[in-house]
Amino acid sequence: MIRSRIKTLVMLLVGALLAAACATTQLNSVWKDPSYQARPGKFVVIGVAKNAQIRRLFEDEFVQQLKERGTDAVASYTFLPDTQQNDQKAIAAKVKELGADAVLVTRLVKKETVKVYVPGTTYVPPPYYGTWPAYYGYGYNIVQTPGYVAEDEYAVIETNLYETGNDKLVWTALSETLIGGSNQKLIKTYIDVMVKALAYDKFLDK
Repeated sequence: MIRSRIKTLVMLLVGALLAAACATTQLNSVWKDPSYQARPGKFVVIGVAKNAQIRRLFEDEFVQQLKERGTDAVASYTFLPDTQQNDQKAIAAKVKELGADAVLVTRLVKKETVKVYVPGTTYVPPPYYGTWPAYYGYGYNIVQTPGYVAEDEYAVIETNLYETGNDKLVWTALSETLIGGSNQKLIKTYIDVMVKALAYDKFLDK
């Protein structure tokens, strides 16, 4: 009985740790140009990243989610090599050729480490309700876990939306994403939040 309770407690603690490791994204600030009232029909998505695989995962996920909301989109890696991510002339020429209305650029601003103290826990078995002769053999095995300091790492990411033609900034968002789990999960979590924010500001269908 006692071993079963201890096993249950351990499973609950493991579950809590796994839940804490899941990726979460929080919007810190969002700005929209109040004079911009159009809804872009086609985006070019640019994920500025040193890692080519991360760039492709990011841009593909963004393109997929934009298309799911009825807006056409093109990933920049399909026409722009990794070595030319900062080639503004090449980007501008291709954007014009594709007939895109907007360019969505995302880049990592910095990484932050936040220390959080996690207090220890104490598990006390429930009171004994059996027969009184057996009571004297009933042991209260109290399980205690010590407190510890956890370090959470966050990616601070900036997302900018530009109107093509005049290269005017019409929307920007600064966010923090808790780093944990696979790259694909992190990217999907982040883009889910960004797409919903774009839809809220009427750049996409809700």
